[in-house]
Amino acid sequence: MKSRERVFLGLGSNVGDRVKNILSALEELSRLGKLIKVSTVYESEPWGVEDQPPFLNCVVELKSPLPPKKLLAEVKSIEKKLGRIERTRWGPREIDIDILLQDNLVYESEELKLPHPLIEYRDFVLIPLLELDTNLINPKSGKAYKDSLPKIENRLKPFCCIRV
Repeated sequence: MKSRERVFLGLGSNVGDRVKNILSALEELSRLGKLIKVSTVYESEPWGVEDQPPFLNCVVELKSPLPPKKLLAEVKSIEKKLGRIERTRWGPREIDIDILLQDNLVYESEELKLPHPLIEYRDFVLIPLLELDTNLINPKSGKAYKDSLPKIENRLKPFCCIRV
């Protein structure tokens, strides 16, 4: 069985105290394993539903032995604990935590797809992800994620840095 310990998670917030929401999520995620790195926190325009406040986004590398289904359950529990209210898809969020990659695992269920299928299309995911590891490969396609950079528009504004 392949190792599932190296996990990349995308975090986003555009409701309430966005910085506090991101910091609280990091604190909760550290209970699921060891936080290895956190990307720069960027401010980004909404994606999908544009009539909403800007987001703060970052990507986190976590070392965790949890299998995908259990990790997803834990992430959803953290979102709920931190006050996330379910609204429209791609709408405003107190906190959003997406599992982007789990080592080289290709996994598909109704609730979760790994690798996350939209990594290459979202500047607020791809740029901070590559900031943590420029050599990441999409385990499904075999293509380097950095090859997608020229295809996206970078609309990110660096906001702050968090050290772990």
